[in-house]
This record gives sequence, structure tokens and C-alpha cells, in this order.
Amino acid sequence: MEKKGKMVVLTGPTAVGKTALSIALAKEIGGEIISADSMQIYKYMDIGSAKISKEEMDGIPHHLIDALDPAEEFNVFRFQQMAKEAVWEIYERGRIPIVVGGTGFYIQALLYDIHFSEEEDHTALRAELEKIAAEKGSAYLHEQLKKADPASAEQIHPNNQKRIIRALEFYRLNGTKISDHNRAERQKEAAYDFRYFVLNDDRKRLYQKIDERVDVMLEKGIVNEVKHLKEMGYQRELISMQGLGYKEILSYLAGECTLDEAVYLIKRDTRRFAKRQLTWFRRERDVIWVEKNDFDNDPQKILSFLISKMQ
Repeated sequence: MEKKGKMVVLTGPTAVGKTALSIALAKEIGGEIISADSMQIYKYMDIGSAKISKEEMDGIPHHLIDALDPAEEFNVFRFQQMAKEAVWEIYERGRIPIVVGGTGFYIQALLYDIHFSEEEDHTALRAELEKIAAEKGSAYLHEQLKKADPASAEQIHPNNQKRIIRALEFYRLNGTKISDHNRAERQKEAAYDFRYFVLNDDRKRLYQKIDERVDVMLEKGIVNEVKHLKEMGYQRELISMQGLGYKEILSYLAGECTLDEAVYLIKRDTRRFAKRQLTWFRRERDVIWVEKNDFDNDPQKILSFLISKMQ
């Protein structure tokens, strides 16, 4: 039997402190980092995605950062392909891949090599569903999903048009529920010898950090970043421009709300996003929870714990 390659996953809610810890861990174990973030993949989208800087990387190689143009679609299938390629490159150098980011579905797809039959080209059906969404709204499609696949509807936010369409598309094409398909895929044996760490913090402190992060984005110039993206021709219909922080600033620039209202929405929706991330990670198996309070919020103690679990 072929020996499985080692892999470390370091995830957790947005703003919990994954970046600094991942760099320290990579230095200790000879690792390279693969980003499991749906926004940091895009060029020119630095401030709103809280993208790691070259200085913060501190010499540690990073993969799936600044790899796509904002006009390109990035989804779980594309992530899986690109991440697997990066994994084998890292193994060839005799190093350990460290998957870092908060997109739980992406991580699951990589760990268990989930098969995505629904990602085949079904352009006509997808176009039909997109047309319905444009005419009647995502909430209408979400109601349709509730009837076809209640479990998926419960997991997918009514505003997440991309995932709603994918789930309905799967149901229409296969006559079976994508939630059942995903459940079966999750039972598969992992493709790697992995340690899956979820970093978490006290909710009050986490929400405070989220608010502070948004304030820093404003100071760094997220409004100008979004203006520049618009000037480059990237419109709000793009998946990249629907990212948290970007769509709210686009609404402000379109005169649909004040800047204060946009900032309020970014903070509120980022807190809600963090809550959904934690709900996802609690459902995952073979997860090692790392509560920062248990380690007196001491980065060195947390790092030592992570390393001890890899022995």
C-alpha cells in the first residue's frame, strides 16, 4: 500500500490569527503554504481580502495567492485541481504542505479528494438558472432548493447564488441531492496523512478583531482599491467582486448607501460569516480544536501544541 504524504491544515474563522501562526509553523516543520481562501487567489484584490504581504510571508513559499485574474471564476473544483498540483510540487521538494484558510468546503475537497461530477459543462442549464436568479432573485431559487434538497438549503446562505445554482443544477441533472452526494464523499478515506487544526478564540474577542480588521482596511484604502478595480473594468457581476467587503463598497460607490452603512454591513456580515465557518468546522471529522484561551493566547504555547500533535 502506498504511503500517504503528510499534510497540515490550519483553519479557523476569519481574523482569528491563522497567518502569523502558519508562518511560524512552516519554519518549524519545513513547510510551504497553500492558501484555502476564495479571495486571496485574485490579483489586485489585496486590502479587502486581507491578503498576506511579501513581508509577512517572511521567505516561506505560498501557493494560490495572486494566481488568477478577477475576471476568472474560482470555485471548489478549480481550487482542488490547483491545490493538488501545488501539493505534489511541495512533496517533490521534500517539504510539507500546510493548507491555510477559512474555506471549509475547499479543505474538505482536497483532503478527501471529493469527486465533483456536477462540475462538468452544463452551460445551458446553468444559464437558465442564472436567468431565473436575475429575474426573480437568489431568495426565489433558495426556496426552490428548500423543496428539492432541504439539507443543502439549510447549509447554503440565501444570498450565495453560486452555491444555490450548483445544488439545483446537481439535482436537476442527477435526480439526487447534492447533500447526499457530499455526505457519501465525506465518508471516503482521506487522501493524506493529515493533522487538521481549527484555531478559535473567545467570541467577543474574535468579533472585536473582525471590527478592527475592517477599520484597518478602510485606513489602507479599500475604497480606492475597489475604485481602481472598477476602472480596470471589473464589474460587480463577477464572482470576485461579490466577495465580502467588495460588494458593499461597490454599493457605496454606486450611491446605494453611505460609507458608514457599507462599513456597518461589512462588519456585520463578516461576523456572520465567522459564525458559519465555525458551524462548518464543528461538523468535520478528525479535527483538533485549538482554543486560544486554553493557551493564555500565547503564540509559542500554541505552536508547541501543534508540533506535539504531529509526532
